[in-house]
Amino acid sequence: MGGVPADAEVEPGTLLVAAPTMFDPNFKRTVVFVIDHRDEGTLGVVLNRPSDVPVHDVLPNWGGHVAEPQSVFVGGPVEKKTALCLAALRTGETAASVPGVIAVRGPVALVDLDTDPEALVPKVRGVRVFAGYAGWDSGQLAGEIERDDWVIVPALPSDILASPNRDLWGQVLRRQGVPIALLATHPGDLQRN
Repeated sequence: MGGVPADAEVEPGTLLVAAPTMFDPNFKRTVVFVIDHRDEGTLGVVLNRPSDVPVHDVLPNWGGHVAEPQSVFVGGPVEKKTALCLAALRTGETAASVPGVIAVRGPVALVDLDTDPEALVPKVRGVRVFAGYAGWDSGQLAGEIERDDWVIVPALPSDILASPNRDLWGQVLRRQGVPIALLATHPGDLQRN
């Protein structure tokens, strides 16, 4: 078969937007921010699934420093007891110049939760904590992309801090232009159409 693998466009900092036909309850109408993508697999977090758990209840040092709503977001179905934290760095800051973060792409960085939040907060536009993550083994994501389960699009730093009151899924699709933007109008369940 040869050719380019289906996941060739996936890289850290891209978004995987669930196709309207994705009915897996873990991923229906989700937007996944890719943190790491390599031959061994892919790791990301779901950006649009807030929980009712305040960050303060699980990470008291971080509770007052995370973006609204100050709750833990459900990052995905894998390792739900594992916390991951993403930050959007302020203009002029780079991951190399900010202690306690690892660059993902552009101004988006992964935060070491052992870092003192007081030192980090002045250098970021916001941080968000996720419980669990979305993970794919080698070749698994490529298969899902071939099935048209995911639309691969560029991320904006503001996506990781998006208010759950906004329809991030629809918003990300609409900003892609036609024909991808038309997916945002899909009713989801065709039985209800």
